[in-house]
Amino acid sequence: MKALALAGALLAHAPASSTSPAPAAPGTPARKPATAPVVVWASLSEQERATFISEDSRLPLRERLLRVSERFLGTPYVHSPLGEGSGVDPDPTFRLDAVDCLTFVEQAMAMSMARADAEVAGLLERLRYANTPTYEDRNHLMEAQWLPNNQRKGFLADVTRRYGGEDTVRVQKALTALTWTSRSSMALGLPKAHQPRGTYSLDMIPLDKVMAHARQLPSGTILVVLREDLPLKATRVTHLGFVVQKGKRTWLRHARRGVDGNGRVVDEDLETFLARNAKYDKWKVSGVSLYEARNPDSGNGELVSSP
Repeated sequence: MKALALAGALLAHAPASSTSPAPAAPGTPARKPATAPVVVWASLSEQERATFISEDSRLPLRERLLRVSERFLGTPYVHSPLGEGSGVDPDPTFRLDAVDCLTFVEQAMAMSMARADAEVAGLLERLRYANTPTYEDRNHLMEAQWLPNNQRKGFLADVTRRYGGEDTVRVQKALTALTWTSRSSMALGLPKAHQPRGTYSLDMIPLDKVMAHARQLPSGTILVVLREDLPLKATRVTHLGFVVQKGKRTWLRHARRGVDGNGRVVDEDLETFLARNAKYDKWKVSGVSLYEARNPDSGNGELVSSP
């Protein structure tokens, strides 16, 4: 997201050992064969990608989100890699060789909801823009644009209170004329007519309460990180990713900004992620909001399958 400071350093993954395991002792149960590594999207041909999308089109949306997002693991982090292909932001409208936290989620959603590869571009456009695919009409700000517009279109449902229960609190983000005088806000380059103003409300689970509810969160839930409301900041949201339940732990699959430009998409233990966020003192992290991805054409989070 342009002009947003996304905190964090690269979570290093230890390379798999290349040494062969020692022979098992007599009577020892045989180990299950290792699962073949997932091939990332950028390594697949257009035809291979199209086949993957069409063959999975009947699966539940949550399962597709996991399968699609998994193929982004290891993809390099590049700040704001997508644009309109020309004009103010000439970056490409779609790419699989680099993502940031928002474009990772957007592209994973579009590819998961598509019944065929040809539908991906249209779905991505609907997710990224309020109406028309122009820089000014892009969903730049999360509270004021991306979240409410995609809830209105049926792509998202706020499930924060469903899982946070009594720990859920209501918070706000105020956008005023003063907000748009700051360096970070002006860096967006939005004409005055396209600068949102008003007060936007969100449900939030406070940071120290999140882990108490973590195991209840279904895989594929979108987790959005909120920081404290600062008058000169145009947003409180600085990060997002997908919840993934693996084994007995909860993980966050997200595009993590790294040190010296070596960030990438990783699965990070959620407790570790939250503990690191709790240490930020210049712009404190307040908590998280939770959203369920839905296909607006089906109305129930599942893809419409042909008979």
